[in-house]
Amino acid sequence: MMTSTFRGLLLGLAALGAVLAAHSPAVEAQAKPRARALGVPFSGTPGPLNAITDVEGVEVGHATIIEGSGPLVPGKGPVRTGVTAVLPRGKVWEPVFAGWFAGNGFGEMTGAPWVVEGGILGGPVMITGTYSVGAVRDAVNSWFHEELKREIPWHQPVVGETSDAFLNDGIGQHVKKAHVFQALNTARGGAVAEGNVGGGTGMVVHGFKGGIGTSSRRVGDRFVLGVLVQANYGTREALTIAGVPIGREIVGADRTRGNQPPADRDGSIIVVVATDAPLLPHQLERLARRVPMGIARMGGIASNGSGDIFIAFSTANRGAAAETGVTPIAWLPNGDLTPFFQATVEATEEAIVNAMVAAETMTGINGNTVPALPTDQLRAILKKYNRLVP
Repeated sequence: MMTSTFRGLLLGLAALGAVLAAHSPAVEAQAKPRARALGVPFSGTPGPLNAITDVEGVEVGHATIIEGSGPLVPGKGPVRTGVTAVLPRGKVWEPVFAGWFAGNGFGEMTGAPWVVEGGILGGPVMITGTYSVGAVRDAVNSWFHEELKREIPWHQPVVGETSDAFLNDGIGQHVKKAHVFQALNTARGGAVAEGNVGGGTGMVVHGFKGGIGTSSRRVGDRFVLGVLVQANYGTREALTIAGVPIGREIVGADRTRGNQPPADRDGSIIVVVATDAPLLPHQLERLARRVPMGIARMGGIASNGSGDIFIAFSTANRGAAAETGVTPIAWLPNGDLTPFFQATVEATEEAIVNAMVAAETMTGINGNTVPALPTDQLRAILKKYNRLVP
């Protein structure tokens, strides 16, 4: 017969396993079909992973925090948040050329002034919830010192945010230094977890559960461009996928479950664009300026209360970190950029849809519930409009 002590030990181990699983990257593996597999039509040719990690050297990591349920207790929970890391050249200190643009500035991305002024991105791009920006920023500098053992005289970390306040106890600032280290240390190439992970854990897009999404495009025979989004913007009625008014067709669906986001919600979106093409900072800014066109395809309008902030970087030109002297670099003439503009628009659109398709229904503070996009209805509506890919 099992003793009470042994039974208690087993229950304790099970509880510990559940906690570890909630924070482990291993449980963040992609489980649901992505948008293309569901028959959503997209233009352009993706890379082998259809992810930002198709750009060689780029790594992505997440730390996801899901704790508690019930009424909001400020400072304690429930918690539905996290942090995502995008490392341009992996776990090294090697700055890259970069450009920045805000479609609407009701949001924050620390370190942006130096990206604009100097054309340089010194470290990773981090994405989290609004109230965790400061903790993430400080932890990045600590990570270089404590984990990489690099003494960097000056570094202004780049941290973007969107608000997870509808589902999460934001005032509790639950993203800690350990979570930032986890996202950075577990970052890797390969397939990228999407939906309710990392910084996207508590996010809402077009009235449905949103979060992290990614996509890529081949540009000619030599280059790749990838996009990663943290999508948290838009109204349900405006949602458009593959040119079809999906939101208007399914408006009212699942409205009986819990307290759902208001119909006129603004929200925000952070977008990271990466390429292996040798582009200069002003050209990378031009890529960032094309991101809103991909969002507009989805029905986004950069509303007054939306923080639409974008950063683009190139992994080419190892000399980007040079501090003095004449440094040879390669670059593509502006006349070659149009295919990159198109790739940016296409990959941004698909990354947002991938975020929605991957995300699961989530209930957070005060019973607030955000439903997942009903993919069966999505397919049916696309078929109705003759847009479903067999």
